[in-house]
Amino acid sequence: MSGVFTVGSNQFQVIVVGGGPGGYVAAIRAAQLGLSTCLIEKERLGGVCLNWGCIPTKALLESAHVLEHLKKASDFGLLAENVKADFEAVIQRSRSVADQMAKGVEFLMKKNKITVVPGNAKFKDSNTVVVESQSGETGTYSANYIILALGAKNKGLPFLPFDGNLVLSAREAMVEKKPISNLAIIGAGAIGVEFADFYSSMGSKVTIVEFQDHLLPNEDSEISSILEKSFKKRGIQFFLSTGVESASVESSQVVLNLLDRNTAKKEKLTFDKVIVGIGITPNTQNIGLEEIGIKLKNQFIEIDSTYRTTVNHIYAIGDCIPTPSLAHVASAEGIRAAEDISIRLGNPHNLKTHRINYDYIPGCTYCNPEVASVGLTEAKAKASGHEIKVGRFPFSASGRARAQGDSTGLIKIISDAKHGEILGAHIIGSSATELIAELTLSANAELTVKELMNTIHAHPTISEGIMEASADVLGEAINI
Repeated sequence: MSGVFTVGSNQFQVIVVGGGPGGYVAAIRAAQLGLSTCLIEKERLGGVCLNWGCIPTKALLESAHVLEHLKKASDFGLLAENVKADFEAVIQRSRSVADQMAKGVEFLMKKNKITVVPGNAKFKDSNTVVVESQSGETGTYSANYIILALGAKNKGLPFLPFDGNLVLSAREAMVEKKPISNLAIIGAGAIGVEFADFYSSMGSKVTIVEFQDHLLPNEDSEISSILEKSFKKRGIQFFLSTGVESASVESSQVVLNLLDRNTAKKEKLTFDKVIVGIGITPNTQNIGLEEIGIKLKNQFIEIDSTYRTTVNHIYAIGDCIPTPSLAHVASAEGIRAAEDISIRLGNPHNLKTHRINYDYIPGCTYCNPEVASVGLTEAKAKASGHEIKVGRFPFSASGRARAQGDSTGLIKIISDAKHGEILGAHIIGSSATELIAELTLSANAELTVKELMNTIHAHPTISEGIMEASADVLGEAINI
């Protein structure tokens, strides 16, 4: 470390660069540990996740799912005629939810006495950053330790750049003024699938183009196949194992030239607008990282097991490092980084190191039906050399799911054949994103499927499907 500073007006023990779910959580934890803390954020607190990602998209999807339920009101013996979406109001509600959450983060900063500096940060030296505000004013801030929570931005296609009008990023797609009549979505990961769900419910004709063999290609293929059947039933079209060879904007429309990589068949399709959801790229440029000795690999910051970069007193967390790009992962990493700094400063709180188990990180997609998973897919478990047993419980056998009028999907548990260890769990259907927490806890705590089977679950609930799927692994399922 090039210098140790006495805390002053612009001098802190910890500076956090980036106010997303990794950065603001890191700042709060540092402040809780008694460290003078400064948080620098170029836009609004909460980052992309809270303002333009996780939270507002879930608000959009909730409106879509309520609309779908209302359309089926007669199935529940209810009358609801002429149900339709007020698209502008749906978008406004989403923005309102995000705004409320951002204000909540602002309150937490004040509560924890964290100094918040708005603007773009750039390193002056390894202990000092210069922050430029939107008005062009600059300030210099120094710290003993710095945590980089730089986040990421939407990745575009080189031959189809974002223009904010016809070619949209996820950020732009959630503030459209009206439904898109004929919409293409490139990429069938969580971003693409969620927007397909939303816009389809709002009345758009939706076409998904995915280079891999399945929707949600990182999920278990059995789960993806169920989602594909559900989307097909809703009229959502998709081209799998298909790449976009080239594209052009013609007469205020977007033309995509597609190539099926299995059959070599080519297809030319025209759309009103295109959402590109092919992933993200870290925000590690134009901040001066390499100039102060921080090493990058494929644009990601290199770190050790405690999130230290190649500059010993600078840490990095979240989407700018090569760990899963998930808000809950960034938050956990932020806490670990702040605690490591406290330990290095003498450990006055007697903290013990607790490393994240990246083998069991839950992933969720909030489409209808919901998808959630943790651990290995069936294919990856086999490829890893495990002898496995698989248990399933279909929601069609669940009394609670039937009562709710939504029995699509199943719970699938993959276990080690010899010891009953949970290697992976996969859910598609009602409440999947809530149910996955129990299976994540079980996997991290090294519980066996027998212990899950012997845990009495309330009846009737969706969650008792976990007990039944566990029993099915052992050939002892009761209700299927």
